[in-house]
Parts: sequence; C-alpha cells; structure tokens
Amino acid sequence: MLKWAIIFAIVSLVTGWLGFYSVSGVTGTIAKVLFAIFLILFLIAVLAAIGLFHIV
Repeated sequence: MLKWAIIFAIVSLVTGWLGFYSVSGVTGTIAKVLFAIFLILFLIAVLAAIGLFHIV
C-alpha cells in the first residue's frame, strides 16, 4: 500500500510539473488516501503486536 502511495505521489509531481494540473490533483488525492489507509493499518498491526487487542 505504501508502495502505491509513493508511486501516485511521484506521478502527481511529474504531471504537475508537465502542466496537467487536474491529473496531478487527482493522483495527489489518491496518494493521500492510500497513505492514510497505510497508517491506519500500520497502527492496528503495531497495537496487535504489542498485545492491546487481547480477545478472551
């Protein structure tokens, strides 16, 4: 997921540099959403590894 966020961020930068601002905005938004999903899943995995989700 982080890999795709980085790819979309790079595409956003390149398209913005080339002048395709609408495409740049869309790919930038996709990159932000993917990064947010990655952070949420990462935090859940860390909390599960620590043992805070102990289910009886």
